Amino acid sequence: MIEILSPAEVDRARDTGALVGGILQALRRRATVGTNLLEIDRWAQAMILDAGAQSCYVDYAPSFGRGPFGHYICTAVNDAVLHGLPHDYVLRDGDLLTLDLAVSLRGIAADSAISFVVGATRDPADVALIDTTERALAAGIAAARPGARTGDLSHAIGTVLTAAGYPVNTEFGGHGIGSTMHQDPHVANTGRPGRGYPLRPGLLLALEPWVMADTDRLVTDADGWTLRSATGCRTAHSEHTIAITDDGAEVLTLPR
Repeated sequence: MIEILSPAEVDRARDTGALVGGILQALRRRATVGTNLLEIDRWAQAMILDAGAQSCYVDYAPSFGRGPFGHYICTAVNDAVLHGLPHDYVLRDGDLLTLDLAVSLRGIAADSAISFVVGATRDPADVALIDTTERALAAGIAAARPGARTGDLSHAIGTVLTAAGYPVNTEFGGHGIGSTMHQDPHVANTGRPGRGYPLRPGLLLALEPWVMADTDRLVTDADGWTLRSATGCRTAHSEHTIAITDDGAEVLTLPR
């Protein structure tokens, strides 16, 4: 299903996006050395419910997971990159943490992810990995405008990722979003320009470049959810929800 939102629905999406962005930044400040991933999940739960919003994850049970997910946020550490199931793990100095959050407020969902290094020890390779996903996300957003096609966004994202020397996995990528978290069209993290679905004002997309340092192959944890790099290498993931407007794209998942 592909939804085109009305101006009133896009306005509601702005509120959802601001909530998601604000929660992620608050969690980033609180996620320090010694923080347990289960604490992060509890903090996310409290902030979502206090805002009168609903988690998109608690009851999430797609075919590729061992659902329902049962938690309020994805927490992926080091070699984990997607669908990180919160568990009893205490963050250490130098851990590379990804927080991925999707929330619905007044019937409209928004989805965003951030990666950052915990503590004072920062491996330059980790910083470069995160920076590359952020630059790729910016490139994808810059390519988004009415009349462009999803392949144009995929090409812009993939050009940044491959130029930095990272392999690109195409199993999971960006997606449409609206009244539900995951919708068509799929936006792969690499692709050919001029192909795919044509963008229209009112379309919401969650763009999410993610990479693994030296592989494009994923393995799944015994928990049935957490996806890790097959080689144990570090990973990073950056994501924003955007709205296609009359003259470009608006990033919705920035805190106010």
